[in-house]
Amino acid sequence: MSNVDALRSVLLIIDIQTKLEPAIADFSAILKCSLQLSQASLVHKIPTLITEQYKKGLGATNQTLQDALPQADYFHKTHFSACAEPGFLAQLAKYTRPQVVVIGTEAHVCVLQTCLDLLQYGYEVIIAVDAIGSRNDNHKIIATEQLRQAGAIISSTESIIFQWTKQAATPNFKKILPIIK
Repeated sequence: MSNVDALRSVLLIIDIQTKLEPAIADFSAILKCSLQLSQASLVHKIPTLITEQYKKGLGATNQTLQDALPQADYFHKTHFSACAEPGFLAQLAKYTRPQVVVIGTEAHVCVLQTCLDLLQYGYEVIIAVDAIGSRNDNHKIIATEQLRQAGAIISSTESIIFQWTKQAATPNFKKILPIIK
């Protein structure tokens, strides 16, 4: 697996939905990291795909995230693994990018199952561990370890942003600096 590269990445945001928010451990920190990655994805022109699990029951994607990503594509699902949902893999393939940077909830359900399937389909999966969450922190820890064992890269929001950016003293770096401060 190669370094995380802005030209090879898609940002996949899994089920950061309004009715889940109150139940997710440390949700405000997860949202902050999600917004940082979202803003950086705009600077680097990285396509973003947002899934919504059973929107009727769990509500829409967090409004702040929606506002931060006006160009994002949305995908509605009822399967825990987005890959099991008809049309999802075709949508992902349209971006023609082999790396999928993943954030969202819940780490041990939809994030885990989607990422395990993405690995099986040959995608390079990078998890921003500070931008995923579950109701129970132990479930997040176990899911993260399972994903590591399956071949996903476990990283952090800042590491991914700096890998996308590659170099200081550039116009993009100047745009990234306020995002990470």
